[in-house]
Amino acid sequence: MPRTIRTEIQKRFSDIDSFRHVNNVSQQMYFDVGKSDFFDRLLGPEILFAPVRIITAATDTSYMGQIRPEDRIAVTTCVERIGTKSLTLLQRIVADDGTVRSQSRSVMVAFDFEAQQSVPVPDAWRRALEAE
Repeated sequence: MPRTIRTEIQKRFSDIDSFRHVNNVSQQMYFDVGKSDFFDRLLGPEILFAPVRIITAATDTSYMGQIRPEDRIAVTTCVERIGTKSLTLLQRIVADDGTVRSQSRSVMVAFDFEAQQSVPVPDAWRRALEAE
């Protein structure tokens, strides 16, 4: 079973649209908050500033239910797959009642910013992400 990190989300007034639910764009920002928390907790804060970092290459999101202003929500994040130069994250926005309101898969790439190219996923990352 992959390690899952749960990140509580605080909705902002500006996240609510004219239909009185959380806008899809805001939900993407929630997924980003979950990614940052996930990598910070498992790989450490240096992952955001080191020469080799993790970047998003692709996302695919499905919206299964509305998120209303009164809903308490969290983002769950886990690694589904680790490849040679990339990994796939599965994230879900889950309400307190356990229902999944949206789900996103993201392909994340190990990227060397000095060389401006993708690189193999570092062994230290692999060990930390595969640990249970």
